[in-house]
Amino acid sequence: MDQPNRRRDVPKSGWLLNLDWIRKDGGYLDLDCRIWFFTNYYSISPGMISQIPGKGAKYMIGFTDSDGTALSGGTNYKINLPPNIPAGNFWSVTLYDAENASGLANGQHFPSFGSRDKPEQNPDGSIDVYLGPEAPEGHKGNWLATVPGKGYFVILRLYAPTEAAINKTWIPGDIEKIK
Repeated sequence: MDQPNRRRDVPKSGWLLNLDWIRKDGGYLDLDCRIWFFTNYYSISPGMISQIPGKGAKYMIGFTDSDGTALSGGTNYKINLPPNIPAGNFWSVTLYDAENASGLANGQHFPSFGSRDKPEQNPDGSIDVYLGPEAPEGHKGNWLATVPGKGYFVILRLYAPTEAAINKTWIPGDIEKIK
């Protein structure tokens, strides 16, 4: 169900911020997210805001699913990353504890997954990343564990982003609840 005043050309999930801190889905300055970012990261490096293809990193942060509901450790989700992920060096998806912004203590060696893990690809070249308390059958290689009862957020990082990341012609899929 669409939310009122939501632009239809913007994904419904939490990938709605840019580094100007203007909400793409409402056109307003989101001070809460700006404060959150500076509280958790303390500063912003030039590489994090570089708009030069092949330089720095591009971060995309997801707090909610496609329905606008905060991510919950007891729920299963899927994120489709379209083909040709625009990262010249590598990309990663990392889970963070919503309470303290540290890496999510999920029982896995690292709460992240990415191109260096040799992910399974779909026939079209896209990659599905699964988030949830248990690995979906047949997809353990592309799965990040979550913790029931804990909230979390997701950061997709593109290192040495290409033009498609910078001009936003490549956009990750929504964080979709698996029913």
